[in-house]
Amino acid sequence: MTERSSKSLVVVESPAKARTLANILGRQYEVKASIGHVRDLPKSALGVDVKHDFDPYYIVPKEKRRVISEIAAASERAQAVFLATDPDREGEAIAWHLVQAADLDEDSLRRVVFHEITPKAVREAFRHPREIDMQLVQAQQARRILDRLVGYNLSPLLWKKIARGLSAGRVQSVALRLVVEREREIEGFVPKEYWFIEAELSKGDDPQSFRAKLAGLAGKRKKLEIASQKESDRLVQLLQSAAYSVTAVQKKQQARRPLPPFITSTLQQEAARRLGFTAQRTMRIAQQLYEGLAIGAEGEVGLITYMRTDSTQVADSAKRQTREYIREKFGQPYVPTSPRVYKKKVKRAQEAHEAIRPTSTYREPQKVRRYLNRDQDRLYTLIWKRMVASQMADALYDVTTVDIEAKPSRGRDVYLFRAVNTQLAFPGYQNLYNETREEGEEENLGKNPLPELAAGDLLRLLGLHPEQHFTEPPPRYTEGTLVKALEEKGIGRPSTYAPIIATVQGRGYVEKDNGRLRPQELGFVVNDLLTTYFPDIVDVNFTAEMEEELDEIARGERPWQPVVEGFYAPLMEALDTASEAPAVRQETSEVCDLCGHPMVIRWGKRGRFLACSGYPQCRNTRPLDGQGDPLPVADEACPKCGSPMVAKRGRFGPFLACSRYPQCQGTRPLLVKTGARCPLCEGEIVEKRSRRGRVFYGCANYPSCKFTTWSRPLPTSCPECGSLLLAAGEGRARCTQCRWRGQAPQEEKPEETGMPVGQR
Repeated sequence: MTERSSKSLVVVESPAKARTLANILGRQYEVKASIGHVRDLPKSALGVDVKHDFDPYYIVPKEKRRVISEIAAASERAQAVFLATDPDREGEAIAWHLVQAADLDEDSLRRVVFHEITPKAVREAFRHPREIDMQLVQAQQARRILDRLVGYNLSPLLWKKIARGLSAGRVQSVALRLVVEREREIEGFVPKEYWFIEAELSKGDDPQSFRAKLAGLAGKRKKLEIASQKESDRLVQLLQSAAYSVTAVQKKQQARRPLPPFITSTLQQEAARRLGFTAQRTMRIAQQLYEGLAIGAEGEVGLITYMRTDSTQVADSAKRQTREYIREKFGQPYVPTSPRVYKKKVKRAQEAHEAIRPTSTYREPQKVRRYLNRDQDRLYTLIWKRMVASQMADALYDVTTVDIEAKPSRGRDVYLFRAVNTQLAFPGYQNLYNETREEGEEENLGKNPLPELAAGDLLRLLGLHPEQHFTEPPPRYTEGTLVKALEEKGIGRPSTYAPIIATVQGRGYVEKDNGRLRPQELGFVVNDLLTTYFPDIVDVNFTAEMEEELDEIARGERPWQPVVEGFYAPLMEALDTASEAPAVRQETSEVCDLCGHPMVIRWGKRGRFLACSGYPQCRNTRPLDGQGDPLPVADEACPKCGSPMVAKRGRFGPFLACSRYPQCQGTRPLLVKTGARCPLCEGEIVEKRSRRGRVFYGCANYPSCKFTTWSRPLPTSCPECGSLLLAAGEGRARCTQCRWRGQAPQEEKPEETGMPVGQR
């Protein structure tokens, strides 16, 4: 029998968290890391007994057996075992799996939970241990089983109907649907013309002028719509001779309240807007800040509270500390009369959690900067500023609104113009933190200074300025706005946003285009098949309702098996119907050059390609260009054997291969020309692909010239300095040398060419 030591065992998920806890707890505790989950459903089988209450079959992966053995051995020596995994369903499930896998003695077992890794929070948690919450475990288990039932039934269907290697997920498919539907909304959008008319006015001979916008007809609430240049010209002609006078002046002070401290979704959104971080990158760095970093003499310190949360609540002690810091650094006027309390607006928020905040307000970013890398510093600074600003005084604005009547010399109608000027009166929280704005939002602070005006003042018209506009389609999602949409619709949870977005991109369904998510043709095909045959599985409301049912399991309001059963039966019915559907392929007039069978268009990991209909007897394939047209057979000889070369598509894009493959394996790259010239050597700039499959552009004279760029080069030179232009968003371009930005020139279709390897 193993002799027990005087130490207690503490088990956490990660080595970084283990080091930080060991620094806090001292030598009386032995801290070990499980390195994440220690049990899971098998990869090679469904792992769920659908005939017996969906009983899951868990295994310990080979790479975790040593970890489990070490934890089991340490538990036999320990006086007590504390499971200190993360304070959410996933952490609760990891704790339960540890008990099962390592056969831990439940008599000596304790579960401790803390939302920040600080001495006070950790010691308080160890003073109040509890048992494992099986309701949370069952909710996580139900989610895992639901996801497995969807993935292991729908993914093979996609392999048969579209292409091998594809996947479908319960939540990722809904996210894909949102991106695809947004793209189709953009494609089907018909812009509508509208006009604004502004009057440039002055008070008498005052040299200061200001502008007022035509708002409508005086005395009528209906907005005046100007839908054409003809109507705009008519109004301009009518208003040229009008008499302008002030009818009302309103001055008021508006307060702008600071935003609450971050939750997972808002942190991901703001880090994307301000720092250019992906959701995955944000969560990876936040995990490092939470688990602890070496901060000089302090040792390993957890810098922020738990980063997977949907609650804006903040501990009273943190509020008091923050308010005291604000008083010391900014002065009493910046401290509101009482601590701020934020009500959570997210559906089904878990209010037992706390917002993401620094563990100590006095641990200012500049004090810890030298201990952090650049990404850690930037994210910590963002979290710290948002938390401190959330407890600061409102920003105050003086807003002046002037209503002006324009009475034309003919006609009965009197027109209403309105001028607004906003000035900052007191910065409040904005002295530290300014929130970023979504695309299309505009801050007009101080842009239209007004003279002193009073009702009855006569004004002089200096000019009328009509301006044409067109309605615009909704913008494509960014990672941040997609996270926002998922949160607002109640889809997924804080721990799932980043994996969802990473998956739809990793499968090739969606790609980033200048920071925006654009569905690829494969994404359209997969989405259309799923929405046709599995409308409930990819329905937004259905998925949100399923999240609510999982929450009810977590609260102990219902057992998990009936929830899974209610989901599984309709899924299998839909699967039976979908199995009868034809494979996604398209007939062509092309003929296989090897066996004479017709060629059909099929799907692969890298998009559409031509395949012989005689498959599997004939495995001949040929790539298609970006427009879906077959790439021509190359009029080139193999550099190894002299046989004709044929076009193929590989991991890094199109290439030329010997027609005698596999007997001869001669290849040459088939590069897509951009029409642009290299700014370093005047060589051709061509399209390339990185090892991860991402498109970039480089000089064809590589390796003698190593010019590369991620942005697409344009064939037209800068109109100001003649240098290389790069694409800078939809329809826009920027110069690589001077500061010119403007409308992108029309481009011709790229030319694809065979090019010897040595000339890349």
